[in-house]
Amino acid sequence: QVQLVESGGALVQAGGSLRLSCAASGRAINTYTMAWFRQAPGKEREFVAVIRWNGGITDYADSVKGRFTISRDNAKNTVALQMNSLNPDDTAVYYCAAAPIFASGGRSPAQYRDWGQGTQVTVSS
Repeated sequence: QVQLVESGGALVQAGGSLRLSCAASGRAINTYTMAWFRQAPGKEREFVAVIRWNGGITDYADSVKGRFTISRDNAKNTVALQMNSLNPDDTAVYYCAAAPIFASGGRSPAQYRDWGQGTQVTVSS
């Protein structure tokens, strides 16, 4: 099991940037596909970005493509989400997630086993 702790959430104005970080412990994440999801009030948890364990292949939700970048540092056991050109629709609690070891993950929350507690991102207009 991987323990995940997110940080970096904040209140930011539209057009601004934030960098979220996810610190993992309990297991080395080099063989884990890692992802970010978000959940706005009254809405279901939705996929944001994923970075696979083998080759670092990435995938993004259409709503964030070109603005957000997911990255991983296996040596530091961390995953980051750089968010640029933020808009109020990006307001949500952002969650880091780990798929089961060697799994390829995907866009569904059901494909991930371990979750962090979330970090709040609020974008004001």
